[in-house]
Amino acid sequence: MSNSRPKSSRRTPVSQSCPQDTIKQHSSQDLARLLQSSLFFILFYLYLWLYVDLRLIYHGAGIITNFPVFYKGWSFFVPFLSYPGGPLEYLSAFLSQLFYYSWIGALVVTVQAWLLSACIYYLLKAGNLPRIRWICFILPILLLVLYTRYTYYFATTLALLFTLLVACLYSKMTSSQPVTSSCLLTFLLLSLILYYLAGGAFLLFAVVCAIHELTFRSRWKTSLCYLLSAAVIPYVVGLLVLGVGSIDAYSNLMPFSWKILDYEARRRLVAIVYLLYLLAPVTLLVFGLGRRFGARLHFAKRPTGRKSGKKHPNRISNSPAEVFSWYSCSPKLRFFVNSLLLLAIAGGAGFFCRDENLRTRFKVDYYAYHKMWPELLASAQHNPDNPFIAHAVNRALYHVGRLGYDMFSWPQHPDYLFLSDEKYKWMYWQIFDVFLYLGVVNMAENALTECLEGLGGRPMILQRLALINMVKGNLGSAKIYLGALGKTLFHAEWANNYLDHLKTDPELSGDKYVQHLRSLCLDKDCPIYSLFTEKTLLWLLERNSQNRMAFEYLMARYLLRKHLGKFVQNLERLEDFDYPELPTHYEEAALIYMYQTGEPLGLSRYLPSLQKRQQIEEFSRILTGFGGDKKAASRELSKRFRNTYFFYCMYAPSGSNK
Repeated sequence: MSNSRPKSSRRTPVSQSCPQDTIKQHSSQDLARLLQSSLFFILFYLYLWLYVDLRLIYHGAGIITNFPVFYKGWSFFVPFLSYPGGPLEYLSAFLSQLFYYSWIGALVVTVQAWLLSACIYYLLKAGNLPRIRWICFILPILLLVLYTRYTYYFATTLALLFTLLVACLYSKMTSSQPVTSSCLLTFLLLSLILYYLAGGAFLLFAVVCAIHELTFRSRWKTSLCYLLSAAVIPYVVGLLVLGVGSIDAYSNLMPFSWKILDYEARRRLVAIVYLLYLLAPVTLLVFGLGRRFGARLHFAKRPTGRKSGKKHPNRISNSPAEVFSWYSCSPKLRFFVNSLLLLAIAGGAGFFCRDENLRTRFKVDYYAYHKMWPELLASAQHNPDNPFIAHAVNRALYHVGRLGYDMFSWPQHPDYLFLSDEKYKWMYWQIFDVFLYLGVVNMAENALTECLEGLGGRPMILQRLALINMVKGNLGSAKIYLGALGKTLFHAEWANNYLDHLKTDPELSGDKYVQHLRSLCLDKDCPIYSLFTEKTLLWLLERNSQNRMAFEYLMARYLLRKHLGKFVQNLERLEDFDYPELPTHYEEAALIYMYQTGEPLGLSRYLPSLQKRQQIEEFSRILTGFGGDKKAASRELSKRFRNTYFFYCMYAPSGSNK
């Protein structure tokens, strides 16, 4: 008895110290992982919020055609309950509306990315594969690439998230169920719930669970049963019970759904979405099988006896483990290097996958819709040659009163003013506001109706349609659009205010904006796209000689197509407006006309300045110095006159055949 106590007392500190050291080691590792993940996702969030700016994806720019609409009320909610994947589509439609505020939308996507990463980590840890934790960050990086290129796959990636969450739940629930029948019942219950919520994304759940059973539990029969369920459950529940089509039963919310692949605009970067879906099953399969075969190989090669050879204490080893022992033995250094490498990979993906020209187009279209003209002009400088951006620039220049002064400081083409080329024929999104503010509301309504059919009942479309019908006096139609708009999340106040005004003042006689648009409207119909001819612009000026936009666009059209005779004939309309002086480009065009024809302008109030007369003489002198050779003189003239109408008239296409 007396001898046993000292032995016990000597062993106690040893037995207690080992767990404490292990706990400290694990806690420090967990803290390092937490810090690393926190840093990654904080930067992830800031990048989405400040650079990508998810409100641009909400706006869509007429490029994103599958962004969902969302309305409050049971009438909108109930149809989503009738088919597999409907509940998740409803949730996706709601969360997507939060993109309206970029900082909230970035938070939603960041939480989604973090949960995807956490799900992969849990599945790896459940299979005793935590050392390949770096794979957990691949999903967020791929997600970052999708948003950097301004694509919309939120519903599909949300279905992926739900699938992996339920897969983690299955792994947790069956970890203490050694009986195969219990696992089968758990799988069946979760499968039915997931299939109803996420539709075709259930197929991924069945595959992940089958791989889990095969590689980590060696139940190949159970694995085969799970794979067969992927064919049976959609058929029974989707086709027989809920009555959906066979294609939707298996593909809804999957990246190979016809809702994505049948539309060219919707399948941009769809290969990235395939990678997102394949990452989890491929990782579990490859590393799970590698772990099993590696363990068997290690067992087969295990030495049966002690070998006589011993390492010499002074021998220098060249093995990687010993060469880089300084790295493996320093947790702080390892944390720093790993974090730096992770951020470099994520930053590289964001940097090299970005498309500045596409981003500029989204920003310019967003600013144009919200009438943020100075911001539009600042952004357009990054990609001024794009026809859609050039078209928006001309609108912005008009609204800030600089169309006649700065128009030729930007790239111009006769088709840019109205996007009149045949290849822009179906680009209704970019042109309907021009129609509206000029006064051809019937053409604006037609363009918006086409947008409504192609893009759905987006609030910005409903708002414009309601306004047009109020301008035309179609109060019944206006109230329908206002009623629908009143059920949206962020435009209800505007709609409800107008509904209240219509009750007290059906003619909206007190609304200055509506009355202004009514004063511009043509009292005759004109065929679609006849606006691209001067006839409609002249009709608008006959209807209201104070229609400044119609006047400036008419003069801009003459300048772009080099119809200087017609331009000079309409200079007398300047008297109808309060121009303090002859706009710069008008001066330049008038001087060219005078030099070409030798005729005076016939204007007493507006005459070209002395400075402009000196400029055209200098322009002529340089051209003469090159013997009248336009090609030879282009470089010298470009240096001094690149932003003038002199240069445009000499070198740009006229488009006079249109």
